[in-house]
Amino acid sequence: MKLGTGIAVTVVVAIAAGTGYWLGGRGIVGAGGTATTTQTAAAPVASDKKPPKLLYYRNPMGLPDTSPTPKKDPMGMDYIAVFEGAQDEEPASANQVRISTEKVQKLGVRTEAASLRALDRVVRAAGRIEPDERRTYAISPKFEGYVERLHVNVTGQPVARGQALFEVYSPELVSAQREYAIAVQGVQSLKEAGGEAQASMRQLADSSLMRLKNWDISEEQVKALARSGETKRSLTFRSPVAGIVTEKKALQGMRFMAGEALYQVVDLSAVWVIADVFEQDIGLVKVGAGATVKINAYPEKVFKGAVTYVYPRLAAETRTIPVRVELANPGQLLKPGMFAQMELIVAAKGSVVTVPVSAVIDSGTRQIVLVQKGEGRFEPREVKLGARSDAYVEVIEGVKDGEPVVVVANFLIDAESNLKAAIGGFGATQSAAPGATARLDAAPGTGHQAAGTLDAIDAKAGTVSITHGPVASLKWPAMTMDFMLANAGLIGTLKPGATITFSFVERKPGEWVIVKLEGTGASPAAAHSGH
Repeated sequence: MKLGTGIAVTVVVAIAAGTGYWLGGRGIVGAGGTATTTQTAAAPVASDKKPPKLLYYRNPMGLPDTSPTPKKDPMGMDYIAVFEGAQDEEPASANQVRISTEKVQKLGVRTEAASLRALDRVVRAAGRIEPDERRTYAISPKFEGYVERLHVNVTGQPVARGQALFEVYSPELVSAQREYAIAVQGVQSLKEAGGEAQASMRQLADSSLMRLKNWDISEEQVKALARSGETKRSLTFRSPVAGIVTEKKALQGMRFMAGEALYQVVDLSAVWVIADVFEQDIGLVKVGAGATVKINAYPEKVFKGAVTYVYPRLAAETRTIPVRVELANPGQLLKPGMFAQMELIVAAKGSVVTVPVSAVIDSGTRQIVLVQKGEGRFEPREVKLGARSDAYVEVIEGVKDGEPVVVVANFLIDAESNLKAAIGGFGATQSAAPGATARLDAAPGTGHQAAGTLDAIDAKAGTVSITHGPVASLKWPAMTMDFMLANAGLIGTLKPGATITFSFVERKPGEWVIVKLEGTGASPAAAHSGH
């Protein structure tokens, strides 16, 4: 029994030892054991995540060229794979400026989509209240005489139509009355006489009557004179209109000459606003356009009128043109000489593409708008502007309907990303193909940077050959290539063989321009390779 038991135990131990040796060779970890091969430790772990979808392969130099299959560029560099959801990881290309998301949030950048809208414009101009010239009347006797009596003796006194103003005495007037009275009596007495004598007397009477009417003798006074035949020593002048006496020269007892203006009466039931419109706005002002007028004395009231005339003269001192607006003046609240503010709403020409006024960066020679092209990516666009309202401006060229433009912090983006360098290249290539513009990295105040060795200088062509190290912002390896110089002065005293650091931008696809070049005493940090 003991011998059989011992043999069985020996067999079990041998089997266990053999199994353990085999398992150890396979790298299986036992209790308290460790893995014997790195192959097993690196075994992949099952996952439910699907690998990202490959979209295309893009040019490693940032050129607008893609491929559905792997390929190499003319310099032997592999095209870079672009996966779904990773487009925003690409470096800013074309003329885009890239700012980190954190900095975008700190700057408080806000965008608004360019949109189609009817762009009404308001033309504003300062003006003054003036009396309507067609409602101004002067009272001037047409004969010599003397002022006998004044019924209205105060300037500014309101008068009614037909109200007596003053009485005058004139020897000529008395003589004309007697002549007419005698002629009327003669006509009456010659009723029975022959036709020729009666006709002559009637002609004399009509001539005398016409003379009196020409002297502004009223119809009632003429009829009274014809009935009674009694001449009056004085004649009363009455106001031809209801209004205000704005001028009074007549004095009691004074002698006046024929045609001398003794009174002036103005009807203020309607007045004019003479507004001085700036020269650049006068093309928008049309006769018949509605206008609103505000007066400082009545801030709660708005008076409405219409443009009736645009004067054909320009004030050289102020570069303004007078425009006349007619206003009704109920209650005569509007007084001549009052200061007025006119607003003229100019109808829009239809729906046009507009952006907020704050979106435009105006350098004085051109206007730039920043268009958001992705998360943290902005593209400067030169735009051509049209009509402008208080809040929006028409974009004729440069931005399309629906494109998001930066309306807040665009000047801060300009400073943060050294937009001047991008715009400089952008402006220099306006005649190039569409999309041929500058390129900047996200680093504040710089383009792409590299270090290398200056191999050759071609002063006539304005180019240099450089062997440089890797460029991380563009994912370039070390290589030798030609660059253009922004200006010949960048070379300075540098000679071929000098170790350098430099900054550069892409002015158009494949054209790399050095904007900063400095010599250093150190060798390039990375190894160089030519091709």
